[in-house]
Amino acid sequence: MSGWLRGILVAALYVSVFGCATPAPTAPKAAAPAPVTQPSAVQAPPAAPVTANPSTQPPVVTEAVPAPAPLVSAPLPAIGTEPAVPHIALLLPLNSPVFAKAADAVQQGFLAAAGKEVNGLPIHVYPCNDEGTEVVALYHKALRAGAVAVAGPLTRNGVAALAATGPITTPTLALNLVDDTRTDQLYFFGLPPETEARQAAERATTAGLLSATVVSTNSPLSKRLAQAFSDEWQREGGILLAGIIYDGDPTPLKDLSQEPGTSVFLAAEPDKARLIRPYINSAIPVYATSQVFSGNTNTLTNYDLADVRFFDMPWLLQPDHPAVMIYPHVVPPMTPDMERLYALGIDSYRLLQVMYQHNPANVLPLDGVTGKISRNGHVFQREGILAVMRQGLGVPVEGKSRQ
Repeated sequence: MSGWLRGILVAALYVSVFGCATPAPTAPKAAAPAPVTQPSAVQAPPAAPVTANPSTQPPVVTEAVPAPAPLVSAPLPAIGTEPAVPHIALLLPLNSPVFAKAADAVQQGFLAAAGKEVNGLPIHVYPCNDEGTEVVALYHKALRAGAVAVAGPLTRNGVAALAATGPITTPTLALNLVDDTRTDQLYFFGLPPETEARQAAERATTAGLLSATVVSTNSPLSKRLAQAFSDEWQREGGILLAGIIYDGDPTPLKDLSQEPGTSVFLAAEPDKARLIRPYINSAIPVYATSQVFSGNTNTLTNYDLADVRFFDMPWLLQPDHPAVMIYPHVVPPMTPDMERLYALGIDSYRLLQVMYQHNPANVLPLDGVTGKISRNGHVFQREGILAVMRQGLGVPVEGKSRQ
């Protein structure tokens, strides 16, 4: 797939799937501890909910550390014919032609994390097509079947539909963010790229930079990133210079100020970022988000992004991170955007364990594979790690005082 087409598809996925919210705080209630089981990844989404239990291991997931016992998926009994069984419900749009691939990556990560849990509850996977219209009924179906905790939905439409049903009394972790203030058991966790844009503004001001120029491409995702950076930059007291919208003409980029204390925020997809970066003087610090990073296997194309500072997750940047080393990786590796969703699945399972088994105040912040996770009201927020592109590789940068 050509670079420009992949950039458009990745941007469309992030615009469709992830968003922002600013809710208000409360603490979740503890729920019951859990018996032994281990789940598995489901390659082809089933037509009905499935139960993960120890009998077969999914072939796509391997790991360097000792693997969990093999797993198998079996259909749940029809509701009403058997007593409700305590379990963790995972609600995902696995049958959606648009979101199935993303949902499958999340599912694999969630089940990989569950496979590491000793005495964990079984995982029942509830697939659907359109979360916006199906998720409420699916959620109540899971509760009737005995769900004591729920992860999902994944899409913003699905999360909005569930949030609109009224108070949620079962610990529930939505895998996306919406603008909503909660006082119940519904919490939110996702990978909105705006979070990294705000981190870039905070880190640049911490490094002593005084002014910033935002270079964008005018795409919907680029506009969101540019706005998030600009808002945080001004909140931090920085001077925001006139922005540049790149339309193929590099002339305005060559005229950027090189005065000490100036900086650039690059709100662009990978293909456009590689075109823009060479025209910006190397003396100017350039910040960006994980949107510019397509992994450390593309070293030749990464050379065009020399010295760009960006934020991403330990899962992609720190293979020796204590949390990253524990969990299995998919073989062959997925694309970076799907790897991020796989990592989202891992940390979502871990957070759900915190929600229904522990007091979050005693466990958070959580050192996750997506970053350091803390809680602000009913939103679990992640802090990515700063990296810089050197010799075609994304290399983590240590120390908050470093530019």
